[in-house]
Amino acid sequence: MTAPIETTGSVAEAPPEAVLAGASSKQIEGRSLGRIAWERLKRDKVALGGGVVVILLLLVGVLAPVLCALVGQDPATFHTDLLDASLGIGTPKGSFGGMSGTHLLGIDPTYGRDIFSRIVYGAQISLIVAFGAAALAVVIGVLLGMAAGFFGGWVDSFLSRTMDVLLAFPQLLFSIALVSVVPTKLFGLSGSGPRILVLIFVIGFFGWPYIGRIVRGQTLSLREREFVEAARSLGAGQLHIMIKELLPNLVAPILVYTTLMIPTNILNEAALSFLGVGVQPPTPSWGQMLSDSVQYYTVDPAYMAIPGLAIFITVLSFNLFGDGLRDALDPKGN
Repeated sequence: MTAPIETTGSVAEAPPEAVLAGASSKQIEGRSLGRIAWERLKRDKVALGGGVVVILLLLVGVLAPVLCALVGQDPATFHTDLLDASLGIGTPKGSFGGMSGTHLLGIDPTYGRDIFSRIVYGAQISLIVAFGAAALAVVIGVLLGMAAGFFGGWVDSFLSRTMDVLLAFPQLLFSIALVSVVPTKLFGLSGSGPRILVLIFVIGFFGWPYIGRIVRGQTLSLREREFVEAARSLGAGQLHIMIKELLPNLVAPILVYTTLMIPTNILNEAALSFLGVGVQPPTPSWGQMLSDSVQYYTVDPAYMAIPGLAIFITVLSFNLFGDGLRDALDPKGN
């Protein structure tokens, strides 16, 4: 008796007998590019773990007021009664920086503010700046990178030289100079709003040449492909080709580079806040907390370690997830 022919599974896994027997397309299941990428990503446990941490960090940033209300703490409330001034400077009473059931991560030695609530709200500020700057850089970089690669000629030369100038520009010095002169009110925003807006603009504006170069190189390769020539032969205009033909093929590198750009933006925001030109008190920031902890690291090392670990874990998680996503979206990967 002839053995039954197996007709289930993917097209790649289907035996030759099933194809020769004329198995129906409904029985042989195909896999889309998105499903293939997801299956690759699931096999990378390290990247998947980084993605889980990233999702948790996003939830922490979004639910910052709720989390602080649950523990009954506010980042701007002083608890000077919990500080021991016997050493001449404020030192939290108790061990590990004053950690307790009330103050889960202790209190800061400056004013006795709850560190847990400041870390949570600091995550919100870091993520707002990082995602806002990344969005601005991606929009500018994709538009100008595609224009440079698609049109070529003087357009490519002008935009490429502009990228070179911006990449060679002293970003940190310009950021310090610009953020230092930000008015207290800007576009109807007050408090830390103007500072956050300017940080997003500065980091995003100086970040677009990096993704612009990647998009330009990919566009130079894609514009010579057969499907672009076919679209031209059918009478498609330049705008239609860029949006409908080229942009969908650029989604993968754009998505990967965006995930790798966000941790860099977090570090940039922390660096500017550490130097005193980021968000200003009482708005909490991880970089600002690190700057304040410098004078207390000998008597309260936990105050320096906690925001440092928050930055380290956040940046590492985004990088691990970005690396895994890059491998998953690689068309040449296994």
